[in-house]
Amino acid sequence: MALERDVIVRTAIRLLDEVGLEKLTLRRLAAELGVQAPALYWHFRNKQELLDAMAEAISAQEPPRPLAEGESWEEWLAEWCRSRRRVFMSHRDTARLTAGTHPGTATLRTAETILESLRRAGFTRTEAMWGLSTLANFLGGFVLEEQADRERGSLAPPALEEALESLAPYPNVRAVMAETGGPQTDASFEFGIGLILSGMRARLEDRKNVR
Repeated sequence: MALERDVIVRTAIRLLDEVGLEKLTLRRLAAELGVQAPALYWHFRNKQELLDAMAEAISAQEPPRPLAEGESWEEWLAEWCRSRRRVFMSHRDTARLTAGTHPGTATLRTAETILESLRRAGFTRTEAMWGLSTLANFLGGFVLEEQADRERGSLAPPALEEALESLAPYPNVRAVMAETGGPQTDASFEFGIGLILSGMRARLEDRKNVR
């Protein structure tokens, strides 16, 4: 049976979950598929093109729906951020993968849906794009840290207790770590999203009040 592009991408994503981005090589992928590495070049000119396709396949999971009539744009956008975080965390090294790839159809379709929805909510195209970029940058950085924590082990007990002991010279840092359990939590994610959305709302209201 001829090797198909989508089979290569699915296999590459499975290997990504198993070995991580650094150890995902074309040679390893070819061996997993039972072919020689040159066979992959019929479908992808180089590894970067394969990584682009992998990122697009992951981005296509849980695509955003358009903002419904009368729906809160803030709740709608916050739910999209939560969805993206779920998708990213369902695979290994996704933050690093997407940061190093070029946007394709799925990514551009997502951006178009969000921009058009925010325009209907009253934002200009530029405001919508900057707001989306800020959210995406926060999301990527947050997940990057979450996935790094996963690789080196979470701060669950007893690791958290050890971390708190080492922070004795820094009482404020230690106190907030003890209260929150660390910087990468659901609560801190929601707080960060809320800050960005509050800024977007303030910018929108300021412009409306000027008119």
